[in-house]
Amino acid sequence: MAATDVVRALDRRYRTYFESRSPVSFAVKPLGAPEHTFGPAEPEFVITVADRLGAKALASLDQFQIAVAYLKGWLDIDGDVMAALKMRKFFPDFHPVAWLGRFAPVLLRGHHEHDRRAISAHYDEDSEFFLTFLDRRHRCYTQGVFATDDEPLEDAMTRKMDIALKAIGVGPGDRVLEVGGGWGAFVEYAGARGVEVTTLTLSGESERYLRDLIGREDLPATVVRQHFLRYASDRRYDAIVNMGVTEHLPDYKSTLCKYRELLKPGGSIYLDALAMRTKHSVSTFMSRYIYPGRQSPLLLHEYLRHVARSPFELVGVDDDRHNYHLTCKAWAQRLDDAREEVVRRWGESMYRRFRLFLWGSAAGFDSGLVQAYRWVLRLPA
Repeated sequence: MAATDVVRALDRRYRTYFESRSPVSFAVKPLGAPEHTFGPAEPEFVITVADRLGAKALASLDQFQIAVAYLKGWLDIDGDVMAALKMRKFFPDFHPVAWLGRFAPVLLRGHHEHDRRAISAHYDEDSEFFLTFLDRRHRCYTQGVFATDDEPLEDAMTRKMDIALKAIGVGPGDRVLEVGGGWGAFVEYAGARGVEVTTLTLSGESERYLRDLIGREDLPATVVRQHFLRYASDRRYDAIVNMGVTEHLPDYKSTLCKYRELLKPGGSIYLDALAMRTKHSVSTFMSRYIYPGRQSPLLLHEYLRHVARSPFELVGVDDDRHNYHLTCKAWAQRLDDAREEVVRRWGESMYRRFRLFLWGSAAGFDSGLVQAYRWVLRLPA
């Protein structure tokens, strides 16, 4: 693939894409050729072609091929990575066969088994890898709530835990069901205050981490490795917490029915999730390399239609998009700071995969491509 072919393809796309948009200036350094700048200003980022396969991917203008080329090290991005990833729509992502492939395994394995495999594909990486970029105080893998843009991530996560506990109104001796235990942020925070937590997970690595944490801190908590929709209890819970798992439970009607089954009348549910305006509108890269399977960002208007048909009362909804942007930006910066350790312990590909994911998420929230909300439901007494 000649350098002129790469420049020509990008030049044609640049002229049509920015015909009705404010131009973004960037540069491309083709293999064995001088750097070429697109746009009227100083480049915000530089794409360097390191291999002929990278040149071929870039000339294709295909978003997924370019992402794979970056993962393989055939392309590099220097400069403002978030600015580069805000331009994702510059590169089309039309892969209907891959889209259908997300849902075909459900027919073979069933929803619950497929969900287990999909969750494990992301969360069964070594816990110590995630701890290289999560907040040090709570290890929370969902958005914090920031008082200011420059507040430390740890303080934003503590505020989130306080908000969640206040929202469900529980105290010592009360029983709470947590959907998705992660690395024990809520279990540890609520358990230290005497709240009895049963936390559900589908990840073997998460289960191991949670059991060790509960034993080490002597927390009044239990971890159960089971799909939420299959979970049963002979006693109803005083409250339920779901931080970032609604995306993995796209059947809203069944989920709300399960909440009703497990929650005491008068009890509350705290939830938060990332959202989009179109269900299952996930990039091919995300569905192949980050969250395989049928997971889908929250579709708020559809979700609220199901709430309206349920016995639940909607107590409140908060817009968390900027909070999630700040959270992902902090995670991405911490991952970059830990690059040497991550590459040494888990490999270059792992670093590049999560670098695209975290900076891409920060860009998506900042540009409005992705939204986020937290909300509270109450089951009338």
